[in-house]
Amino acid sequence: MKAPGFWYRPPGLMAGLLSPLGAVYGYFTRRRLRGVRPFDPGVPVICAGNLVAGGQGKTPLAIALAARLASRGRQVGFITRGYGGQISEATRVDPLVHTAVDVGDEALLLAAHGPVYVARQRPAAARLAVAEGADVLIMDDGFQNPSLHKGLSLVVVDGGSGFGNGHLIPAGPLRERVADGLGRADAVVVIGRDARGVDRQVRQMNPAIPVLQGDLVPEDDARRLAGQTVVAFAGIGRPHKFFAMLDGLGADVISRFSFPDHHTYRPEDLQRLVEMAAAAEATLVTTTKDFARLPPDIRKVVEIVEVSIAFTDEAAVDRLLDRALGRSN
Repeated sequence: MKAPGFWYRPPGLMAGLLSPLGAVYGYFTRRRLRGVRPFDPGVPVICAGNLVAGGQGKTPLAIALAARLASRGRQVGFITRGYGGQISEATRVDPLVHTAVDVGDEALLLAAHGPVYVARQRPAAARLAVAEGADVLIMDDGFQNPSLHKGLSLVVVDGGSGFGNGHLIPAGPLRERVADGLGRADAVVVIGRDARGVDRQVRQMNPAIPVLQGDLVPEDDARRLAGQTVVAFAGIGRPHKFFAMLDGLGADVISRFSFPDHHTYRPEDLQRLVEMAAAAEATLVTTTKDFARLPPDIRKVVEIVEVSIAFTDEAAVDRLLDRALGRSN
């Protein structure tokens, strides 16, 4: 779904009308988090999660952490519920066999960087990952899922949208109250310029939590798009960030198409995009996450922009990882 515009504006009529439903949502979230004895898989579990609905940069963060851990010789396994996929039993993702319909787009994106295990029940995925040799697990999402014992919990926040209007779903984007979430977090990672004062808000609520800064940056080969005529499309949490990145690369973006997060592209959607790009003699460009949801024949005519996270303070990231690994020893 696309996030309602009022979620990211100062609280108004709609937020007020829906706030009782938000209170109910928050009650059931707190109830779900209480009274659960988390499963300990016997290896460190690092969670990259968030407090709001929609894309914040969890998957790029998970990939960045996995790379740092792999450089230390650790055997990393990604675990995810496979949002949008049909497979429910614990399964190791095989990009040559599975599609986004099977395991979701994020699982396929992660699979380019290491073994990925999907399951509706996170402990089942963790057991399979450990059985296959993983000695550290990274959860992409799952901050509000209490089923696994986490050694490090990171809250990812988009610097441009912050915590939105501060209301709970459906009155706002929050999955839980900010103060509650920060009470379980080991650190906050702000992605992009902190235009919403996230650092200040976090320090006011919990001064002990470190706030790290990271930026999504395109890989070097994305420079090939400079000066090219481009038709861009994206079905992610923040499509405008992708379009702004293309602008920053110097691409001539003549058309921009936003779709809901995790959008399943229909044949008519894709035909329209391909025909428009062909008519304008333009390059059709999308994100790696969207690319995972495209059929093979369309992938042949679509280019992608790969991104990674650049941390302002890499030493602070390593200290957090040291803490997580040390807790399990």
